[in-house]
Amino acid sequence: MIRPGNPAPELPSQQQENGQPRPEVEKAPRQPSAAERARTLVEGNPSLALAIPALRPAPPEPMVPLRRSVGPEGDVFLLFPRDSAAVRAVRHATDDEVPAVLEVTDVAPVAVPHRIRGRAWVAGWLTHVPGGGFESDAELLRLEPGEISLDDLWGTALVEPDEFAAAAPDPLAPFETEVLQHLAAAHPEEVALLCGMPAGSCGGSAPTAVIPLALDRFGLRVRCSGPAGTYDARFDFPAPVDGPAAGRRALRHLFASART
Repeated sequence: MIRPGNPAPELPSQQQENGQPRPEVEKAPRQPSAAERARTLVEGNPSLALAIPALRPAPPEPMVPLRRSVGPEGDVFLLFPRDSAAVRAVRHATDDEVPAVLEVTDVAPVAVPHRIRGRAWVAGWLTHVPGGGFESDAELLRLEPGEISLDDLWGTALVEPDEFAAAAPDPLAPFETEVLQHLAAAHPEEVALLCGMPAGSCGGSAPTAVIPLALDRFGLRVRCSGPAGTYDARFDFPAPVDGPAAGRRALRHLFASART
């Protein structure tokens, strides 16, 4: 199934039509796979909503689940209030399955230009899970993925359902918001020093603002603003990390390198 509105194709330059900076493909550093990025967004990002194209009239408000989780086979389980439009659509469907699209919007947890970091879409078939209501006023629905697509800081990608099922979310994702906000509030000078490192130079002129934008197990991305415009710089950790303790050590190493 195809989601409405295909993402814009990748441009050869670093600055995209929508203003979102991205690395050129041939210069891209180590990065999470598209399946890992999609799984991270779907499993943990708070900004998501379900759309059922055939639902008439369309709900006046976004259909936001109370909770969500991803099963071992890649199915996305969504808990909705029993009187929600999503539950009614599934219960009254003439077929057993209702085509639906889950959209996740990834918004940077710090104030930066072009704050939307990306979006992910899971298009598939929605069914009711018998006996799945964990609460008396809620019911559990299952979204079986047919197509997963991604448009984020790394570019656009399609993810196969089996790749999505096999992928693991990034181990730093649950701590990313806290770390980025702490770096932006308490360590702006250290973050700015990163752009003096040869491996992550922020363009040809000194930026006037350097803000931590994204964190994953491979490294830190910062967003620079200055006379040359708005652009990103990416700083790899010496090795991928497996959790918050290793992430803190890797960040300390990164900032120590910037000071020398």
